[in-house]
This record gives sequence, C-alpha cells and structure tokens, in this order.
Amino acid sequence: MPRDHEPAATLMYMPRAASAGAVKGRGTVWAIEHRYDEHSRSDFDDGWGTLEQAALQEQTGADTVVLEERARGILSGNDSPDIGFDLSINPYRGCEHGCSYCYARPTHSYLNLSPGLDFETRIVAKVNAAERLREALSAPGYTPGQLNIGSVTDAYQPVERRLKITRAVIEVLNEARHPFSIITKSGLVERDIDLIAPAALAGRAAVYLSITTLDPALARAMEPRAASPQRRLRAIEALSRAGVPVGVSVSPVIPFLNEPELERILEAARAAGTQRAFSIVLRLPWEVNPLFQHWLQQHVPERAARIMARVRDMRGGKDNDSRFGTRMTGQGVWAQLLRQRFERACARLGYRRERVELDLTQFRPLPRQAGQGQLF
Repeated sequence: MPRDHEPAATLMYMPRAASAGAVKGRGTVWAIEHRYDEHSRSDFDDGWGTLEQAALQEQTGADTVVLEERARGILSGNDSPDIGFDLSINPYRGCEHGCSYCYARPTHSYLNLSPGLDFETRIVAKVNAAERLREALSAPGYTPGQLNIGSVTDAYQPVERRLKITRAVIEVLNEARHPFSIITKSGLVERDIDLIAPAALAGRAAVYLSITTLDPALARAMEPRAASPQRRLRAIEALSRAGVPVGVSVSPVIPFLNEPELERILEAARAAGTQRAFSIVLRLPWEVNPLFQHWLQQHVPERAARIMARVRDMRGGKDNDSRFGTRMTGQGVWAQLLRQRFERACARLGYRRERVELDLTQFRPLPRQAGQGQLF
C-alpha cells in the first residue's frame, strides 16, 4: 500500500529569509499576463536603470487600490453539479488575502487585469450590491434558491471592515427572509453575528470557515493577509456559541505541504464547534498553475517537484483537471487515499458530511420601490 503522507514533524514549514522575489504580505509580486492579453511583454534594459528600478518595486510590493463599481446585477447562477448552491453573491472582485493557490485568480482576466499581483492589489468593490439585491428580490418572477456569499472572493476581506458592503447585503437578505451561507477565512465575520445568528436560529443561515493549515508560518506564506489559523478557530467558537451552524472547509489539500495536517485540522475545528466538514484537493486552473509553481520554488524548492508530481498523480498526469465530478476530488490511488483519510476522520469525530439545508419557504418578496421599472 503506498504511503500517502510523511510524519508531520518532518514537513513543518520553515520560513525562508531570502526567498527571491517574495514580499511579506503578498502572495505573489508577479504581474503575470492573462490569457486574454493581446500583448506579450518582456524585460528590456534601456540604459536608464529600468530593470533595477523594476526589481526594487517588486521587492517593496504594491499598495492595495480599491476600485468602486456600480454593478448591473449581483446574483450569479450556478449550473455546476459539484457545487452545493444555486446562487452566489460576491460583493468584491479580487481578494487582498493573496492566497497563492486561489482558484479564483483567473477571474481578474475578465477585467484585463493580472491574475497575479493585480488580483490581490486591485480590489473592485460593488458599492451598489445591496441596491441591486433589493431589486432582484422584489422582481415578480424571482424564485429563492440556496445562496452562497463569497464563492470567488472573500466577502470579509480587509476592505469590508470599512465599506460594509457584505453587511448591507445580509441586511437585505434578512429583510426578505432569504436563506444564505457564507464561506470565509476571516475573523471579521464575527462582526455580523447580530445579523447572522437570528437568521441561523430560524434555519436560514450557516457559515463555513476555511482552514488550510494550523501552522502560522505556513499560513503567513500561503495566505498572507488572511486571518491566522487561531483567529479562525476563535471565530468558529463565537459563531457556535451564538447558535450558528458552522462547518469547516479543509481546502485546498496540497500534497506534502498541508496534507499531513488533515486530521489535526479537523480535530481542532471540531473542538472549536464545527459540525460539518468538506475538503477539496488543489486546483490549478489557467494562470494559477504557473503562479503556484512559482510560489513553490520561492518557498519550498526542495519539495516543489515532489508536490507537483503528486498533484499530477491525482489529475490523470496533468497539472489540472477541470472536469465536473473529478475537479474537486481528483482521481487515482492517492486521491482515493485522501478521501479515505478524510472520511474516517469525519466519522471518528462525529462530523456530518452534508451541508446545512436552509429553509427556502420563509422567503417573502421585497416590495417594489417607487420608480422601479416594470414591463407589465
């Protein structure tokens, strides 16, 4: 039987003082070109020290810029059979957390921005999200569905502390008695317990915290501006005490990096109050692939080849597999062993595997606002 992991003690992340190009607080400083870019660029020394200046800027990182957007719509439908919700709301585009592995990075390509550095430094805030949601929930033909907040961006990333767009969205959902779930890796979700808890007690809300590692040094490198693992566990405790159903997402599972911690993460989250758990193996769509492999070379070069070899073992020999049914779980013997470990740990710890089924029957359409257009 092949051995799926090594003892955790041999795989603890050790921070590197001189990771070339790595900048504290950023997942990447590489402004990688996106797949829709019409122009290809390369470094060129014009004799005026431009290469040296670019290198200096790379080492110092980049400031975060928030770009305001007035969205035309705020609800997105989901037709993927391996995702457990019907609708999603993403109050922001991009995410300052800067997770090196984030599958959502390629979405910045649609804005003609880099999935690399721009994704975590050019944050688009949908400032009229609550207004657009109110319009959607008052439309005559609207039918409620299982709705998730934060599927391709963290709705509680740092800028939310100031803009409170997510909070305004939840206020509208509560007004309409519309069910919702939240997925986040931010402790800021605690701020909105006053809104989430009453909805949860009525069977209309659940929260899932993503915990990728318990190792603070590894978390700082992989998810530089996300909450620390211990802060996320405290958020779970606070939500659970308030009566909110809380689940944990141990995602993504990265072989030989955070994979040895799988059972310990589940144990810590269960002790903090989680009732449900799910897990997704590493996905490397589009530009995420070169970005993540670059991150491996910066931070764990001695393990990079081994990690990617195991990823390919679970992806049919490829770096990524986007097919429904296998993209979340992988395939082959190693993927099967991971699933077995996860399922056994969940059974031992008393986790329920199904997601919280929220009550759709309480929904009441919002009154149409004066001046709101209608066809009939």
